[in-house]
Amino acid sequence: MTVGTYTLTLPGPMLRRGFWLYVWRIIVPDGRELLYVGRTGDNSSPHASPVYIRMGQHLGSAKNTNALRKHLTEHGIAPEDCVEFDMVAHGPIYAEVEKPADYNHDDKEIRATLMKQHLPIRDIVGAMEKRLADDLSAANYVVMNEVKWKPTISDEDWHPIRTAFAEKFPKLKMI
Repeated sequence: MTVGTYTLTLPGPMLRRGFWLYVWRIIVPDGRELLYVGRTGDNSSPHASPVYIRMGQHLGSAKNTNALRKHLTEHGIAPEDCVEFDMVAHGPIYAEVEKPADYNHDDKEIRATLMKQHLPIRDIVGAMEKRLADDLSAANYVVMNEVKWKPTISDEDWHPIRTAFAEKFPKLKMI
């Protein structure tokens, strides 16, 4: 094990709750660049966490939330051996659905009402996530994960999102 001193800089806005899109750029031990595309905005609850929470979850040990760790491991790569992890996050694109001050997770009626508000936004951001993964792949980036999502997004709504990510992934400008 190598002992070192490292720095992680976290911009304050990454603490905001809401619907985010993000791309992990990982430099693996052999120098290749791999990408992982994701979003915030739960499928099973009316929550949309800050993107920084997903950072830790992705590399943690909880089986239901550590998708990036799983993908790296499936590629025979120990996350701890990677050279660098860089997260490019865009958002919050939409705010998290507002919960009442006395919100109780166990209140099924309130939870159902919140889910009705949450799902349409989640579907839009899910469509953006899929389009981002597909466009990055089409631009010859190596995306580890396949995003499966049925809802779609119009070109008009997609263009500003793609433009934002093209600043960090310039090959997106060529497709």
